[in-house]
Amino acid sequence: MHLRPVLAVALALSAACLAKADPIPVKVAVVVTFEDGADRGDRPGEFQYWVERENWTQSIRVPGLDHPVLTDGKGTIGVVSGTTVRASNQIMALVLSGQFDFSHTYWLVNGIAGVDPHAASIGSAAWSHYVVDGDIAYEIDARESPASWPYAIIPVGSKLPNQKAVNEGWEPRTMAFELNRGLVDWAFALTKDTQIPDTPAMAAYRATYAGFPNAQKPPFVLCGESFGSCRYWHGASLTHWASDWTRLWTDGKGVFAMSDMEDQGLAEAFTRLSGMGRLDFQRVLFLRTGSNYCMQAPAQDVNKSLHAEYAGYLPSLEAAYRVGSRVTHELAAHWETYRASVPAPAGPSG
Repeated sequence: MHLRPVLAVALALSAACLAKADPIPVKVAVVVTFEDGADRGDRPGEFQYWVERENWTQSIRVPGLDHPVLTDGKGTIGVVSGTTVRASNQIMALVLSGQFDFSHTYWLVNGIAGVDPHAASIGSAAWSHYVVDGDIAYEIDARESPASWPYAIIPVGSKLPNQKAVNEGWEPRTMAFELNRGLVDWAFALTKDTQIPDTPAMAAYRATYAGFPNAQKPPFVLCGESFGSCRYWHGASLTHWASDWTRLWTDGKGVFAMSDMEDQGLAEAFTRLSGMGRLDFQRVLFLRTGSNYCMQAPAQDVNKSLHAEYAGYLPSLEAAYRVGSRVTHELAAHWETYRASVPAPAGPSG
């Protein structure tokens, strides 16, 4: 008897069975962007507190993803997307793999960010109504721009900063991704009283932001927009730009709160996948927590501010888990209700 042909047939049948396996239904998908080192027991990144505190003991390899998907086997999964706008590629790979059924899934993008001191303090957690794309622009070296300009970044198709462009036909049509306001407000109402850890180091650093009352508060939960740009920018001038850009592309409805490098790409991926019928964009949430301020304190050198030790790093990871997990636990615990109907707040949000 020739074993090699028999083995080949068996492997082919096994592969065929795997290919026909039913996709795994997902209730909640938690998406973080990075992890330092191991998933457990060392210096944490965005994933570690989730892995250590949730029962994510099962690992699933997905082609195109750098990190295995972890799950509790009960409908919740944890995904590491990678950093920068390229995170969108791994989300596309995940959803198009066919290994999961995301038709009713709630998505929570959960990570740290640079917080605008006008809006909040380090350690604070912001639920976004909009994700704003800060990547698509004309840019002139600031040293060559007119002295009257507040910054040298211009909407494509325009001739001045902070002036909405005439569409030229080649640039992306969407610069601000609007999330399901009812779902966002529900998440905020559920979590707004969450106790976020504070430390003496955070309090001391907050105190240097004289004239910024929100920056000097202990960490809190708020609603504020996520501003995604693949460049890690920093400083008062560029904070001015991000704030203006947020108002511009949301038609005055949004307020800049958190700066990051991934959300614009993730929002684009979710939007395209929703249009393909692979997921429901109305079930997507973005929660960012402030590990650092995105601009210097009044008496601080901007470069020193950029490279300052992040007093809010570990507390922001804690805040991301504490606030985000209240939502994921609620959704999973009452899945039959939320599978059929997307939640909305019982009253006005704050």
